Amino acid sequence: MARKKIQMHQYRQALFRMRQGDSDRTIADSKLMGRKTASHLRDLALKEGWLDKDQPLPEDAEIAQLLGKPKRAQSTISTLEKHRELIVKWHESKVNGVVIQAALKRDFGWTGSYSSVRRMLQEIKKSQPIKTTWRLHFDPGEAAQVDFGQGPLVAHPDGKLKRTWAFVMTLCYSRHQYVEFVWDQTVATWLGCHKRAFEWFGAVPQRVIIDNAKCAITKACRFDPVVQRSYAECAEGYGFKIDPCPPHDPQKKGIVEAGVKYLKMNFLPLRVFRSLEDLNEQAKAWVMKEAGIREHGTTRQFTASGI
Repeated sequence: MARKKIQMHQYRQALFRMRQGDSDRTIADSKLMGRKTASHLRDLALKEGWLDKDQPLPEDAEIAQLLGKPKRAQSTISTLEKHRELIVKWHESKVNGVVIQAALKRDFGWTGSYSSVRRMLQEIKKSQPIKTTWRLHFDPGEAAQVDFGQGPLVAHPDGKLKRTWAFVMTLCYSRHQYVEFVWDQTVATWLGCHKRAFEWFGAVPQRVIIDNAKCAITKACRFDPVVQRSYAECAEGYGFKIDPCPPHDPQKKGIVEAGVKYLKMNFLPLRVFRSLEDLNEQAKAWVMKEAGIREHGTTRQFTASGI
C-alpha cells in the first residue's frame, strides 16, 4: 500500500495540537499522521522553539525546509499567510470562501486558487477551540420552561383548515410535560394555558422560564424585560417568578425546546385529527401513556419519577 502523503496543513495542525498538550498517540488517533512522524515533528519543534505558545507558528516554507519537503508542495497556501489575520476575521463574520477569494483578488491582487482559500479556512476551523455546553441543574419544583411550537392543520369550526399551535410546559427536574394545542398565541390563550398546566401538574413551580414571546414580553431586553401587565398579575397570583431568556440565548430554554421537538417527531406523525378537541385528547393520552413514562435520554430517569 502506498504511503499516505501528509499535507502541510496537517503538520501545522499537529504543531498546534502539540502546543495544546496533545500527545503523539492522541495526534496519531486523530489520523493527522503516524506516531513516528509525530514524534519526529515534536523533536524538531522542540529544537526550533515552535511549541512556544507566545510565538506564531512557523511559515510553511520553514517547516518544509527543515522536514526536507520541496517548497512547491506548500507554496499556494503560504501566499495567504500574510492575509491570515484578515481571513480569520472574515471567517468569524460568517463570510464564505468564494467571497473571501474574490475580495483577496479585488483588493490585494492575490492570484491563487479557491482551493488554497478552502484549505486555509479548514486550518482555521481546526485551530479554533471547540464550543462546549453544560447541563443546567434544577431541583424538584424549582422551574418549568414554556414554549409554543407549530402544530398540524386541523378543521376549524368555520369549516376551513387552520394552523394550530402547541403550548408546551415542561418541568425542568422531571421533564414531565403539559401539552395543549390552541388556535392562536394571544395573551388570553397564553394565560389560560398556564392555568390549565398548573391544574394538570397539581402544583406551581417557583419560576417559569420563557422565551421573549410577544404574548408575554413587550420588550426583549437582557436585563430589564418589560412584562405584560396581565402576565405579571398571573405570576403574582400564582406565586411564581417570570424568568425570560436573554435575547439570542435559546440554550437557557433548551429543555422545553427539546420537548417540542420530541412532540413533533413522536406524536404528530401518522395520526389523523378530526378536530381541535380530538387533537388535544390524543395529545393528553400520549403524554400519560407514552411520553410521561419514558426514560429520558439526558437524565436517564423515567420522566414521571419526580416533579
